[in-house]
Amino acid sequence: MDRVDALVIGAGVVGLAVGRALARSGLETIVLERADAIGTGTSSRNSEVIHAGLYYPQGSLKARLCVRGRAQLYEFCASHGVAHRRCGKLVVATSAEQHAALDATRAKAAANGVELQWLTPAEAAALEPALRCSAALLSPETGIVDSHGLMLALQGDMEAAGGALALCSPVLGLRCAADARDAGDAGDGHVVAVGGEAPMELGARIVVNAAGLWAPALASATQGLAAQHVPQGHHAKGNYFSLAGRAPFSRLIYPVPEQAGLGVHLTLDLAGQARFGPDVEWLPPGALDAIDYRVDPARGESFYAEIRRYWPALRDGALQPAYSGVRPKLGGPGSAAADFVVQGAETHGIAGLVNLFGIESPGLTACMAIADEVLASIG
Repeated sequence: MDRVDALVIGAGVVGLAVGRALARSGLETIVLERADAIGTGTSSRNSEVIHAGLYYPQGSLKARLCVRGRAQLYEFCASHGVAHRRCGKLVVATSAEQHAALDATRAKAAANGVELQWLTPAEAAALEPALRCSAALLSPETGIVDSHGLMLALQGDMEAAGGALALCSPVLGLRCAADARDAGDAGDGHVVAVGGEAPMELGARIVVNAAGLWAPALASATQGLAAQHVPQGHHAKGNYFSLAGRAPFSRLIYPVPEQAGLGVHLTLDLAGQARFGPDVEWLPPGALDAIDYRVDPARGESFYAEIRRYWPALRDGALQPAYSGVRPKLGGPGSAAADFVVQGAETHGIAGLVNLFGIESPGLTACMAIADEVLASIG
């Protein structure tokens, strides 16, 4: 059996950031990916927004890792030539009844050390003339990033430090070391069964489950991990529509946040193309491999009314189906948004095993801070 120091399961943006951090710390590291390319799941099916840290409860992992990760991400993009832009965003209220929610967002942001500027309708219109609102918050630290360029840069750093990426390598199961307390120096440590064209087993003293949508299922298939430590995963599909023609906005526009997400917001890509979304479409439990990523054009009809609350000039027929993504959530319909879970030995008692659950937004922004958290968890 071949052995390495560390195995990371999943080559999304978080898995690659974790693999980079492990390799740069001097550990022989392999990142295993079931697909034939990096970042084919949630990492490439999102808004590509660098979040400032406005929405998350003070002291939560999402708040702490988003704020720290945002600073790390801007620095990394600048030093590695990853395309990005600190464009800023406006969080808008379209009625006086929404001002309390806007003020609550400002209070959460302040508790997280993120400054926002309250704008009157006239001040908001001076920045974005096409916008209609009754009040707005300006977030100058919000930005956008080329997510694929980011993942390639993380992969490059990992490989430069001696780490390796193994594509088309689905993980079929994980067997924890018989005596987890001795996993650091036991013969094979943890054993990962890898499928693909040449099925094999790999031993490692450190295993990080960064499988995203598949993380709870992988944890369920982990021998030696008690079922009580495996959360129920839920999956929320988000559909995006693109705008025909150029948008009259230079900043991102977000409505006040809602329970399951951040509403139908306007984001921009680095070429200036506008896209709207995501909506929230809860998927029934079932095989993740059967997810239908096609966007139903009919869902766009409900987008028009939502968008026209803050952009009345949106013309009929201007939206076209773009793409969709699925968010790995730890709470279902009607439940409050759950925090990230970075689950290490302090929770499940298995040295060298770290499970990452519920890594949805702001996971892209926080990827390098999440990697730091994993390193801290394994000591």
